Amino acid sequence: MSSYLITNARLVNEGERREADLLIDNGRIAKIAPSIEAPAGAQVIDAAGRFLLPGMIDDQVHFREPGLTDKADIASESRAAVAGGITSFMDMPNVKPPTIDNDALAAKLAMAKGRSAANYGFHFGATNDNIEQIKRLDTRLAAGVKIFMGASTGKMLVDDDTALDQIFEHSPLTVLTHCEDTPMIEANAARAREQFGDDVPMSQHPVIRSREACYASSAKAIALAKTHGTRLHILHITTADELDQFAAGPMANKQITAEACVHHLFFTEADYADRGTLIKCNPAIKSAADRDALLKAVGDDIIDVLATDHAPHQLREKHNLYFDAPAGLPLVQHALVSLLDHVRAGHFTLEQLVTKTAHNAADRFGVADRGYIREGYWADLVLVDTHADSVVDDEPVIAKCGWTPFAGHTFKSRVVSTFVSGQLAYHEGKLSQGCTGEALTYRR
Repeated sequence: MSSYLITNARLVNEGERREADLLIDNGRIAKIAPSIEAPAGAQVIDAAGRFLLPGMIDDQVHFREPGLTDKADIASESRAAVAGGITSFMDMPNVKPPTIDNDALAAKLAMAKGRSAANYGFHFGATNDNIEQIKRLDTRLAAGVKIFMGASTGKMLVDDDTALDQIFEHSPLTVLTHCEDTPMIEANAARAREQFGDDVPMSQHPVIRSREACYASSAKAIALAKTHGTRLHILHITTADELDQFAAGPMANKQITAEACVHHLFFTEADYADRGTLIKCNPAIKSAADRDALLKAVGDDIIDVLATDHAPHQLREKHNLYFDAPAGLPLVQHALVSLLDHVRAGHFTLEQLVTKTAHNAADRFGVADRGYIREGYWADLVLVDTHADSVVDDEPVIAKCGWTPFAGHTFKSRVVSTFVSGQLAYHEGKLSQGCTGEALTYRR
């Protein structure tokens, strides 16, 4: 591996900022000091006072492999991720075939090896009838156990109360939940069809995938976790109502944690008028008041983790009537710069951004030697310029689907360089074709 010396950087790590040089050798952070002399053969990158952050660990992506690779694949989406400053990802199990046993987990790890530009991990999927597989889960292979408590891509809805109870009781890993109440949603959809026919306006999406459906499901998950002492991580919170169920403060020692996603922090239901099905996602983007409450919850340390739920579809699929258009957005390439805009706006600090995109994601899932800027840790780093614009329409869309919901927007920061396991994966607008990530390992 090449050696790199990053000079004149402003490191943001573990709640502090400091000016320092950082030496990368053999894939890891070899030294951090006020001044480091470049070793022979090391490539020097002058940060010129820009911020050096731990790379973002995205604990919720849908890279669509295997079985759905017309939409995306591990190779394409991991490259979009590193261009956006994401150095590690955890992929969801609702693929074809679904990731619901140890063999499927091992197969996905084999698919990613040598093809993923970012470091990679995979969640194990729960179903109504795979409790025995969950009990036999090889915890070295999986990041967490995912339960779709709302309808999802594929046939992975867990709607049997006995199955849910057993999963919460026996899961050997942190349980992640997609929380929406499907019977409520189906009743709302039937009413919308009765009123509008098949051509339901997109403005009805947060009515159909309602706030009540979100709250009922998240409350149920929390009750189950409290009954069984389960470590629970609730994904993509979208409503102000749900936030009262979570504790404020540092994540350490929290049994139940909450996550928000970048699109729910950015868009509101007013954007359906212009963007339509391009921002159709589950759970739905809701009101400006909900968006503002989520932003405040990040600053108040009620939201513990920030992620993407990157879930691409082809444009021809999205350009359909409401019920035929699939839910999901491609997000990894612009996630970090969108969050930096919220820092600029004063919603939360840069230190909090680092905590919730790197430290907490690593800690929640026990990721070994990543998520922090520490000597001896893997060099997963992103150098950002907070005084340079990212004009979305001027950049190639790297995701296989070829489009972004942020089209037409200009962000006020730019990803300059991304290091993945000590390799310069992205630099000054160019991807390194030779960079390959490592499989995540876990301290358990």
